[in-house]
Amino acid sequence: MTIRRILIANRGEIAVRIIRTCRILGIEAVLAASEADRDSLPARLADRTICIGPAPPSASYLKVDTIVQAALGVRADAIHPGYGFLSERPELATLCEQQGVIFIGPTAAQIEAVGDKLRARAEAEAAGVPVVPGGAADSLDAALALAEVIGMPLLVKAVGGGGGRGMKRVDSLAHLPAMLDMAASEAGAAFGDARVYLERYVTRARHVEVQILGDGSDNVIHLGERDCSVQRRYQKLLEETPAPDLPDTLRGGLHEAATRLGRRLGYRGAGTVEFLVDRRLKEFYFLEVNARIQVEHPVTEAVTGVDLIAEQIAIAEGSGLRLRQTDIRPNGCALECRVNAEDPTRDFSPSPGLLGGVSWPCGAGIRVDTHIAAGLRISPYYDSLLGKIIIHAADRPAAISSMRQAIANTRIDGVATNLAFHAALLADAEFQTGGVDTGYVARFLERSHG
Repeated sequence: MTIRRILIANRGEIAVRIIRTCRILGIEAVLAASEADRDSLPARLADRTICIGPAPPSASYLKVDTIVQAALGVRADAIHPGYGFLSERPELATLCEQQGVIFIGPTAAQIEAVGDKLRARAEAEAAGVPVVPGGAADSLDAALALAEVIGMPLLVKAVGGGGGRGMKRVDSLAHLPAMLDMAASEAGAAFGDARVYLERYVTRARHVEVQILGDGSDNVIHLGERDCSVQRRYQKLLEETPAPDLPDTLRGGLHEAATRLGRRLGYRGAGTVEFLVDRRLKEFYFLEVNARIQVEHPVTEAVTGVDLIAEQIAIAEGSGLRLRQTDIRPNGCALECRVNAEDPTRDFSPSPGLLGGVSWPCGAGIRVDTHIAAGLRISPYYDSLLGKIIIHAADRPAAISSMRQAIANTRIDGVATNLAFHAALLADAEFQTGGVDTGYVARFLERSHG
């Protein structure tokens, strides 16, 4: 079926990103917007905007029935969920199927399978992909027994979600009962699923993910990897491709493992297979699958020249996988900095407010994905992402140099931002060397405050 009209069930920069590809493809873009976003940049750019409810996400962007009814009301052929909100909710994919609306993403069964972290681990093991030692914690006795086998330190993690919520590090067996209770409480509140499981904590680990595309059969390709190790409290801040200081055999192993898992799942659409890479042992372990487009997808687009949103749409309308593995020939290096409305001097607390002047960098090799403009009010109801600066250059040193200049040429008035933090991080010798682990930002902040 040819897709002629898409309802975009999201907001912010990803909505602008999807609209841009819709325009290129000649597809009508209808934006589902909350009351707070009716005058947003995505609303101005869309061919049509429909209000789906009040500002709180629970009353608008997270209402499955409302989203699908909006799509039916405007006679949309398909719904694109973007990332976040309902993008990994099997209920949306299921209702779309029932109502004859194309869901631009994986099947409901695939979303459910990888959304349950224990099921995802089992699928990875069945595909021959290494997993971190761990398992279910169905009771305190079972958790204590498993912890004895895994050893310390370990992580208590939520079965039904990610993003750091419901995740607790445990350094002593005596602390495990309390941490289990805390993690289960957080998981239940965040995901409606209080189940938790245990995994060995891999010290000095890197966070490396592989972008895949599949057509719903065993036809799955990868588009290289992204290093997402620069993160704070499990929230990514800067991403790059290719991953620096990674042996070719390890890099190839990550690519093969990701495509092998995708083939086992019969994966449909764009997805990301995430891994922990042990810096010391030069080994990798399966972490999770994100069954959606990622915030950091532009770095992959920069080095491959592939429009991932366009490929999502083509797969969803039944065109199959238009690319072969041999078509993917990454070129150069790309970096992405997430520019957030947050105050690093106040423990990165959100900084909502009215924007004054806004000026982004431009030039060869520079891409900016954003939804903001002067006079826009940054709402406290949504995440603090203002935009993403993406640099594509011949190599990593050139990309870092260009990103430093781009950050210096960016001005956002009216709210606190993390621009100065990015500038300091890009100038740091440890980052410039490459291959940092997920504990890097904490060390960097400690040095800076020391």
